Amino acid sequence: MIGARRIGGRLAEFVIVVIGVTFIIYATVWALPGDPIAALGGDRPLPANVVAQLRAQFHLDEPLWQQYLRYLGGLFSGDLGTTFSGVPVADRMASRWPVTITLALTAWVIEVVLGVALGLLSGLRRDSAIDRTVLFGTILATSIPVFVVAVTAQLVFGLQLGWFPIAGTDAGWPASYLLPALVIALFGLASITRLMRGSVVDSMDSDFVRTLRAKGMPRRRIVGLHVMRNSVAPVLTFVAIDLGFLLGGAVVVEGIFNLPGIGQLLFGAIRTHEGPTIVGVGTTLILIFLVLNVLVDLLNALLDPRSRHD
Repeated sequence: MIGARRIGGRLAEFVIVVIGVTFIIYATVWALPGDPIAALGGDRPLPANVVAQLRAQFHLDEPLWQQYLRYLGGLFSGDLGTTFSGVPVADRMASRWPVTITLALTAWVIEVVLGVALGLLSGLRRDSAIDRTVLFGTILATSIPVFVVAVTAQLVFGLQLGWFPIAGTDAGWPASYLLPALVIALFGLASITRLMRGSVVDSMDSDFVRTLRAKGMPRRRIVGLHVMRNSVAPVLTFVAIDLGFLLGGAVVVEGIFNLPGIGQLLFGAIRTHEGPTIVGVGTTLILIFLVLNVLVDLLNALLDPRSRHD
């Protein structure tokens, strides 16, 4: 069993990181030049008394550290803040989560299935043409920025070939989600493939595989029962954490494909200088990623007794 000391230590680290990261997000958004309240009037400036009243209402007339402590207190009670229009940020995000979660999970399944399959194939055929092609493809995939891949995919597979919708979710799942999911999955797919390949190569060179071969066990059974079980273990840690990365990566791709998810909400908030929404979305994505990290760490300690003494 996992010791209470280890759990307490990880939770303490979690709280410290949450405070540090959320402060950076909060300070970055609210310390930017310009007055977000004054910008609400657009081309027609708001009266000075209205600006002063709104600044006091949203506590923008207080020092930055005091604003942050107020926000942090609300965060630990489940309050992500309120927009300048008086709508809770959590409510604005609630209607957007289904799109983002669907996109991230679709990408996650794609990268796990294809990554494990390609990594296994490449590891079993080490130094072959297939292995070199897979390795080259993974290097190429991680070298191209995501927005370049997204725009190119829209142009080729959406406009020219007409295989997928280029924007929106009107076609439903999977048609509207498959192309952006493939774009997001491409980067995690490359990492999973290389990680799986390395694990397979190490397993195939291990003593237990040599022993099984010497006993006459068929290669297919060695790979299916023993090599796969040992090779997938390190991959599971990566794919669990990568789900948090996918939720964050979906933000950029949603903006490009005009998907009404958390990413589109964030892009709109940036354009309108809606600070509470920017901070709320950023904080939520960070919290999801940190929670996944803690859960994966505790799961590793549960599954691997050697790691319980770290």
